[in-house]
Amino acid sequence: MILRWKAFYGAHPVHLLVLLGCLALAGYAALGVLLDPAWPRILFWFLAAIVAHDLVVFPLYAAIDRALTRARPGPAVNYLRVPLLGVGLTFLLFFPGIVRQGAISYQVATGLTQQPFLARWLLLCAALFAASLLVYLIRAGTARLRHRPHLPRESAPSAH
Repeated sequence: MILRWKAFYGAHPVHLLVLLGCLALAGYAALGVLLDPAWPRILFWFLAAIVAHDLVVFPLYAAIDRALTRARPGPAVNYLRVPLLGVGLTFLLFFPGIVRQGAISYQVATGLTQQPFLARWLLLCAALFAASLLVYLIRAGTARLRHRPHLPRESAPSAH
């Protein structure tokens, strides 16, 4: 029965159930937004984010990626891409705290200051690059061991 379903649908039945669940969740979220009286502002910010990404951010990180691949062609560039992506995304996420925007509101709401945000973000960036370097060194070392030519053993002198 499952084989016939796969032949008809192209995937396991669980795939369809997960897909329907995702569509139901997206519909629920869309309904929640539409019932909010501020939905025009939400739509405006969503569209502005799309335009800002497509016209500003994408060309920027595409240019950075092109410069990286020209400077260091080959698979080693991925060990820079991943931490740079993490650095960029966490900077966007924590930007208000890093530049201490809304410091008074933040302190009133939480009782804390935004003072440690920059130092913690820099530590996170260092940890991302250190982890990437460690993975690179481990993989480069195992690849070097795997491709090392085997030297023939010296035979023991014969008693002849």
